[in-house]
Order: sequence, then C-alpha cells, then structure tokens
Amino acid sequence: MNKSMSKWAVRGLLTIFSFSWLATAAVSLPPVSPAYAEEAPKALPKVMVIGTGGTISGKSVDATSFQNYKSGSLLIEDMVKEPPNKDKIADVSTYQFGNAGSSSYSIKDLYDLSLKVDEALKENDGVVVTTGTDTMEEIGYFLDLTVRDQKPVVITGSMRPWTVIGTDAPANLYNAIKLAASGKTKSFGTVLMLNDTIHAVREVTKTNDYRTDTFETPMLGMLGYIDENNIRIYRAPARALREGYEWNTPFDLTAIKKEDLAKVDIAYSYQDAGGEAIDGFVAGGAKGIVTAGTGAGGISKAMSEARKRAVDQGVIFVTTTRTGSGGIYGSSPGIIAGDNLNAAHARIFLLLALSFSSSYDTIKDWYERYGAPQVVLDK
Repeated sequence: MNKSMSKWAVRGLLTIFSFSWLATAAVSLPPVSPAYAEEAPKALPKVMVIGTGGTISGKSVDATSFQNYKSGSLLIEDMVKEPPNKDKIADVSTYQFGNAGSSSYSIKDLYDLSLKVDEALKENDGVVVTTGTDTMEEIGYFLDLTVRDQKPVVITGSMRPWTVIGTDAPANLYNAIKLAASGKTKSFGTVLMLNDTIHAVREVTKTNDYRTDTFETPMLGMLGYIDENNIRIYRAPARALREGYEWNTPFDLTAIKKEDLAKVDIAYSYQDAGGEAIDGFVAGGAKGIVTAGTGAGGISKAMSEARKRAVDQGVIFVTTTRTGSGGIYGSSPGIIAGDNLNAAHARIFLLLALSFSSSYDTIKDWYERYGAPQVVLDK
C-alpha cells in the first residue's frame, strides 16, 4: 500500500470511529433538565355567564328589525357558543337565571341573583351577568352593594337584539367575558361593560333609548375601555382602595330574608308639584322615599309639606337632583343628602339600608361611608 492510500485509509477509520462515538454518546446523554423542558400551558380563568334575558337575548322579526324583536328569546348557553376564540381567554360556563326584560324583575329576584353570583364566585374567577339595559344600572348597583366576594363581576347587555344586522350583542358578551377573565377589575365591585367601555355601576346611567353608546358616567367619566387585546383601566372607584371589612358593605343578604326587603319609592319634583305622590307612597307602606328635585334637590311647597308629614311618621328621605349630575349636600333630621347618586341609585341604597336598620343615624352613617365613599390616601 502506498503512502497516499494509507493516508486516506487512516482518515476513513478515524471518521467511522467518530460517528460511532457520537452515536454511543447520544444514547447515553442525560435527560433534559426540567428547567429547559417546555412549560405546561396555564389553566384558563374560569368565568360563569349568568343570563337573565334582555335585548341581548332578543330575536328580531327579521335581520333588519332593530326595534321590533322579542326580548328573552335565546338561551345564554346557545349565545355563549357563538362568539369565536373564547377558548383562548377563559373557561366559560353558563347559568340561566331567567329570560325576561330587566324591568320584569322584582327586588326579591335581585336578592336571589346576588346570592347566585356569590355562589358562582366560589368556583369561578369571575362572573358576567347579562341583563336588559333599561334597569341595568339598578340591577348592577344592587349587586355592587350586596355581593360579598371581591372577584370581578361584570354586567353587560346590548342595545340591539342578537339576530339583527350590526348587532352589538356578541361583541359585548365576548368583551365582558374577556374583562372578567382578566382580573383587572378585582375589588372594583360590579362594573358595567357596554360598547367597549367600562363603568362603575354606582355612577353610570343610561342616557339614550336606542344608541349603542347609551351608557355614560356624568362628571367622573368611564373607568376605562377595551380595544381588542388592550384592556385599559385609567381610574378606580374609591372602594377598590379599601381592604378587609371596609370593602364589604353591611348588606349581607344571608343575614336577612327576602321578606325583610324594605319598600322605597321615588317622588319626582316639577313646577307646582303636589304632595299626593309622597302621601300615597307612605300609605302604600314605603319606609323610605327618594326625591328627585330641581336644581340642587329642591322640591315644591306641597311636596315639602308632605315630606314633613312623612318624616314625622318615621319615613326616611334621600334628596337627589333630577338634572342628571351634581352633588347634594346638607342633611337634616329624617332627610339624607344624596351626594352625587342619581335617584335610581339612591333608591337601591336606601332600600338595602332600611332592610338592615330603621335608625336614621345608622343609615346616614352608612350612606356617607358606603353610598358616597371618598378616596383617602396616606400622606
């Protein structure tokens, strides 16, 4: 064998030996360290959607009937199936509480709804409640004051029925689930989400009977909004800054029965308004009355005289303004200043307060602490 052939033979043997060694080494390599292994996917947040009906569950006469529809026609289970990509944001379950317009529900029904929300929050990371928009702010505020768990509660609905062209219903439902799953409104109490905007139910109100941007928060503005994957929160309610016992209101529904819920009405003031409405409410068993007054809460002479008679009988009043925004200050015996709550919200608060106490001083203290909470920061 010449030197050239010997050289190539040696190289060949070395190559074979190298591949053989690498194969042996590969077989005996230690297992991949868990630190470098692919992480298991995290479990999605669990969100329950509780359906109560309303326009969002409405079925229109045809695809272009924006106002001609039957509310409460669709089941929440079927509605939740339609929006795509839910499996990327939450593990969603449903519960059919009812299927009617929001105005059809009694305060006793809201008692049951609140307890159901708290029950659902024991097993879920958040809850969405779908309702009609007509009294959504009142239903939402009832939940805000009574739900004990601090996990996110989001109330939503729509201004157009599910089956009409250009409906806002599926988008509102999807975004409400996304918001609840995000956890960004934990400790906010109940928030309202419609038209991509997020509001505190204590201050929000319906401002238009047909427009999709109907809900607004006078003076204070929205909490934030949703733009696809961007959930932006720019302010928080004062309640979110409280911890422990201060966060929960005194209104623990498990401590009372539905029959204990007080009757409270609203008397609207106008030019030369009579006092018959107040007299009638008292005769009908009202324990409290909210006045929606002119300007800074003013009421007519006849209403004022009727209010005095009612206060003498132990009826407690809250003064609010019919203007739509502003603050009412200065309480007096039997009459509580409503701060910036509108009449509908003030009624919900006074109703719950009277369901737990008949003491004016106690209710006044509750109103100032929980009905009109202020932001207090350590200096």
